[in-house]
Amino acid sequence: MGLSVTLVCSDELSKGANSQWAQGGIIFDTSINPAQLKRDIVAASDGTSNPAAVDSLVEHGQAAVQSLLLDELDVPFDREDSGDLKYTREGGHSDKRIIFSKDLTGRAILSNMHDHVVGLEGVSVLTNTVAVDLLTLSHNSVDPQDKYKPITCIGAYVLDTGTGEIWAIIAKKTILATGGVGQIFQNTTNQKGVVGHGVAMAQRVGARLIDLEYIQFHPTVFLKKNCPLFLVSEAVRGEGGVLVNARGRPFMDAIHPMKSLAPRDIVARSIHQELIASGENCVYIDLTSMTGDFLKERFPSIHRRCLECGVDITREPIPVAPAAHYSCGGVYTDLTGRSSVANLNAIGETACTGLHGANRLASTSLLECLVSAKLTAEADRDDVEAGDFHLPDVRAWESPDESPDEVLIEQDMRQIKSTMWNYVGLVRSARRLQRARRILRELEQEIGEFYSGNRLTRSLIDLRNAVKTALLVVHAASLNPNSRGSHYVSSERDDSEVPLVSLDELK
Repeated sequence: MGLSVTLVCSDELSKGANSQWAQGGIIFDTSINPAQLKRDIVAASDGTSNPAAVDSLVEHGQAAVQSLLLDELDVPFDREDSGDLKYTREGGHSDKRIIFSKDLTGRAILSNMHDHVVGLEGVSVLTNTVAVDLLTLSHNSVDPQDKYKPITCIGAYVLDTGTGEIWAIIAKKTILATGGVGQIFQNTTNQKGVVGHGVAMAQRVGARLIDLEYIQFHPTVFLKKNCPLFLVSEAVRGEGGVLVNARGRPFMDAIHPMKSLAPRDIVARSIHQELIASGENCVYIDLTSMTGDFLKERFPSIHRRCLECGVDITREPIPVAPAAHYSCGGVYTDLTGRSSVANLNAIGETACTGLHGANRLASTSLLECLVSAKLTAEADRDDVEAGDFHLPDVRAWESPDESPDEVLIEQDMRQIKSTMWNYVGLVRSARRLQRARRILRELEQEIGEFYSGNRLTRSLIDLRNAVKTALLVVHAASLNPNSRGSHYVSSERDDSEVPLVSLDELK
């Protein structure tokens, strides 16, 4: 049975997604020592992963990659002269089990996916269109009796960012695939606008959220004055790069048995402590174990971007520091994408099955997207075939005519980002979290009044969801006094540790 599907994309299809920037790769051959892969996932999570979610990923991962990425899309993964796939290793992995396309794996996948999706029968793609809020029977139906039914999602209001038109899309099933939350932090690897839209919309209709305190900070993000931040793939260290301090000395050797390839939370905090002790803004990846020709062939994008910023990685180390990267928590779902709200699903980074626990193992995110999408689509197909869906008319959207002040929007967003970076970053404490909550609560009230009194724009929707998501992260962090994985709670009462260098300080 073929379903009629509408894809709502805030940008052009395949653009604006964090996957577009995914460099490292995707785990493929899960049949090679699957027990060890499971142990690596659990170890990276600091022992907190959901065993059922880990089992599901390992069980379904290889078939999902083979059937879609290799057989159907023919993604150009790097291969040996023999034609066999090349494999690499990243932090936290015991074996080489990751396939890749240079250092642009996400872009290679999305490019081929784009060409495939636009030609699919029954799929309608709405570009430059933003979801405003989810529709539910109890909130939006014109039938007053529907408020007595269980909370059930029936679609979403969406905004055409070009025309300003807002309308309702009625749907039997709604899937949230809005990515993570990184842009609520000042320093991040995430694309613009990735502020937890799915998390905020789901919370407003009563969906269960879990593990939002577990924000993974990627340890190696390019950092140089007057240059944009960008991710430096963990595969650089997987191929032999070594983390060193400003004096050129390796510092991870004494911290973890896996040295520079320790799990991300451990490496990020170790860099943080190194910067505090040294007073420097960054550490470095020493590349002397690799030849210049190898670096240019294996990491062409990283080589080019560093060169544009005056760093020739064939001759000198890469300056790096941690930045907000991945949300391990999100909208609670089972293993087939179902949230606690009927007919509302979530997949990928928006969702949380417990696969990552307190910290994500490298190169599991793209694989999770494939597996969760496949299992969710199959479950939805069965539900639609068997189900009797109540899809009433909904109230039309009413919006004020007043145009919002973009300067105020930008300033409020800056305050959210700086608050989260300084008080809810790599190292947290009760005092910092309390201060963040006070600042964000006041902002939320002002933004709420701003939102209700102005015509909707994409930037205003971003702002409203950003402050909501930020408060949800602060709330989750405040409820968890235990340091696990990416959630590290300082016991220092005076909060004397300084935050990492900010973007403003580098400009």
